[in-house]
Amino acid sequence: MSNSFDMPKTYDFAAAEQRLYAWWEAQGWFKPEAAGSDAEPFVISIPPPNVTGVLHQGHALFVTLEDLMIRYQRMRGRAALWVPGTDHAGIATQLQVERKLRDEGANREEIGRERFVAACWDWTDKHHGGIVSQLRRLGASCDWERERFTLDEGLSRAVNEAFTRLYRMGLIYQSEYIVNWSPGLQTAVSDVEVEYTEEQGTLYYFKYPIAGHDLDEGPGQGYIPVATTRPETILADTAVAVHPDDERYRHLIGKTCLVPMLNRAIPVIHDTYVAMDFGTGALKITPGHDPNDFEIGQRHGLPIVNVMNKDATLNGEAGPYTGMERFAARGKLWADMKAAGLVIKEEPYTMTVPRAQRGGEVIEPLISKQWFVNTTPMADLGLAAVRSGRIRIIPERFTKVYYHWLENLRPWCVSRQLWWGHRIPAWYGPDGQVFVARSEAEATAQAIKHYGRPTPLQQDPDVLDTWFSSGLWPFSTLGWPDDTPDLRRYYPTDVMETGYDILFFWVARMVMQGLLYTNDIPFHTVYLHGLVRDEQGRKMSKTYNNVIDPIEVMDEFGADALRFTLLTSATPGNDMNLSLERIRANRNFANKIWNAARFTVTNLGKLAEESDRSSVTDRQSSEADQGSLADRWIAGRLNTTIAEATRLFDTYQFGEAGRQAYEFLWGDFADWYIEVAKGQLSGGGPAAARTAGVLVRVLDQTLRLLHPFIPFVTEDIWQNLKAAAEAASAIDSVPGDWPDALIVAPWPQAGPVDTEAEVAFQRVQDIVRAIRNARSEYNVPPGRRIGALISAGEHLALLQAQLPVIASLASLDRAHVQLAETLDIPVKSASMVAGGVTMALPLADLVDMDAELGRLRKDLANAEKMVSSTAGRLANPGFVNSAPAHVIEGARQQLAEWQSKQAQIQERLAALEA
Repeated sequence: MSNSFDMPKTYDFAAAEQRLYAWWEAQGWFKPEAAGSDAEPFVISIPPPNVTGVLHQGHALFVTLEDLMIRYQRMRGRAALWVPGTDHAGIATQLQVERKLRDEGANREEIGRERFVAACWDWTDKHHGGIVSQLRRLGASCDWERERFTLDEGLSRAVNEAFTRLYRMGLIYQSEYIVNWSPGLQTAVSDVEVEYTEEQGTLYYFKYPIAGHDLDEGPGQGYIPVATTRPETILADTAVAVHPDDERYRHLIGKTCLVPMLNRAIPVIHDTYVAMDFGTGALKITPGHDPNDFEIGQRHGLPIVNVMNKDATLNGEAGPYTGMERFAARGKLWADMKAAGLVIKEEPYTMTVPRAQRGGEVIEPLISKQWFVNTTPMADLGLAAVRSGRIRIIPERFTKVYYHWLENLRPWCVSRQLWWGHRIPAWYGPDGQVFVARSEAEATAQAIKHYGRPTPLQQDPDVLDTWFSSGLWPFSTLGWPDDTPDLRRYYPTDVMETGYDILFFWVARMVMQGLLYTNDIPFHTVYLHGLVRDEQGRKMSKTYNNVIDPIEVMDEFGADALRFTLLTSATPGNDMNLSLERIRANRNFANKIWNAARFTVTNLGKLAEESDRSSVTDRQSSEADQGSLADRWIAGRLNTTIAEATRLFDTYQFGEAGRQAYEFLWGDFADWYIEVAKGQLSGGGPAAARTAGVLVRVLDQTLRLLHPFIPFVTEDIWQNLKAAAEAASAIDSVPGDWPDALIVAPWPQAGPVDTEAEVAFQRVQDIVRAIRNARSEYNVPPGRRIGALISAGEHLALLQAQLPVIASLASLDRAHVQLAETLDIPVKSASMVAGGVTMALPLADLVDMDAELGRLRKDLANAEKMVSSTAGRLANPGFVNSAPAHVIEGARQQLAEWQSKQAQIQERLAALEA
């Protein structure tokens, strides 16, 4: 036999994955140019993972989903471009480098900014290859020659251009505002870098003294009762607010209170923000340490007091608590207030605590001078783009979330007190004059024009929020602000696929910035995936010891098994549960495909070896040309699956598309058609040739359907199939025109469905299943062939033609099969109706009557014993009155199960004894 017909017995994914990926890339098939200059583009910009990151299941899911879309569109003939890249990860990278410096006995202040940034670049260069190699391991078919990095020269120039344009439009400015302040990192952080956890805290109730009155006068006269979860911020209060309709406090509006322990006078104001039914109905207002209080303070013109340093110690505004750490100050202040008779009570209180994602410390809402973007004009553009239908969000329910966020935007804090990142392109003159420019040279020119002479400038020490540069990602990666060929051909992109948890942090900002800077949408579709959880639905965490490492999974089961599990488990916008058992099962699916292909290739080789070509060609028989019932049925099922899978792909229902392709290959093709094909091949001649052609065509088309899901095993099988088909080209029914590779093979097109053949073969399947079920019920060994009586009625002609197939699949002894339009059913038989046909299987063929009767009588005696015993327990008042409820319920379920089993055995005994 030719080597073209030799396939290894098992699929070696470890060797195949590396070999095939390198081959695909070397051939240039990851590049959009492979489709030709006239092909319609399809573009995805990868959500850039952190350059120092390690692959986790979240990465695995988005990479697999995006690769599936790219491979599908590539097979549809589109110029598929998947732009790869990584994010400089400002906080994460700086933390890693600072930790390394500490281990070396140094810190960033000692070595200075220039050397620290150089150390960050060294760290980035060292770790960049790690995450990229892991993406490749998953099969990511990105155009790696177009890889970008958020801090590369081109993207840094884009960031400076964007910042400068915003400043000139009056949309970016410096101001004092409440930010999320990380005392550990010593920087403002974005909302996405804050994790909220439910923790047990305390609600502290205390007396706010009313100036000129005695505490003994009681609530509403001598003091206002107030509650807080952060007593240390009392020192920064600038008002006490009550609802204007609250009769308890309305008479106090305009009065003066005294800040506990500081005796600083503050007003009592009214505001409808105050909830009369929460706490005491009175609210301490701390504009410097709470975002809602800040807004109230702005409405009422309140002063802003900040009592906290950047390291979360208290400053000079805190009076006697100056220099204390915030939580130590909380304890000392509360003790002092208790001694002063200002404490009412303390209550346990479950509260949502903001913690820094990186350091874990409690985030402090802090007033700070930062750079802010007025996003209102951009938000209006972003809202209009979705409302008009130019951008679609999948699933649609997240559209409301998108609207809510854009309709309630606050100024966006874009400055960070870090050294690693895009340094803010603003320079200061000696008098504090700000010069915002694309470069230092441009800022210097502005300064000369302003001062009339060369003047030394100092650049702003802060860097930009990572999300600022990420918001430019879809167009900056294609060359913006330059008018590049890539920008003209590939922008706008098509799909932005990402997690629903960053819809507003990232997606909305890309939409807003894309519309502002390019006057076009950045993509037409937003596809949101959910979180990957463990099989019990818990978040993967080292605490739970339930983290499923994708690298370890791929080492054990292969990339395809992980990919297929993720893709067929995921639905848009919903979290998914992942288990190793499902991954293992999908590894078995790859083996199933391999075995089906090996069967096909081996039999193709046997046919090709036949010396008499006239006995192989299928052109000699019109009957063979027409094909058997099974041939026509499998062709119809294939066409139905192609049509449905394509529809599901085009409506972003990828998981269901994968499941349907799986069920077709495993169920229809492997479990049914291949079993029929064995008989059709055994006779040789035109029927065998025709069967070989059907096997090759169906497997070829199914591999194309599955390729976006499991690219490695499908490509490896397809190359074996192609080689075998080309070597067997003398067999006319075997396709002979094959593309170079499955990755660039055209997506299958659905053809007509032979409805009559589908209905007829379905009848055959129903009959076979009924007989198999009876054999299983009577424990008939698989190898034993049995007789049957079949009363076919109007289906006699069909069953006469298909009797060889039925006999083979149901293990019937054809010499003892009676088939007629009408037959009397013997008493001593197991009868059934399936597919509109009545069948009877002689009991003598199914069982040894005496042995079976003996076994059933023994089983019945045991069942009666268990029924009696369990019923006795439930009738015993001592058991019912003392046993736990779940034990009693378990006993009742056990009784019902044994009673059901007893009835089944009695029914079987009665049938046999009759």
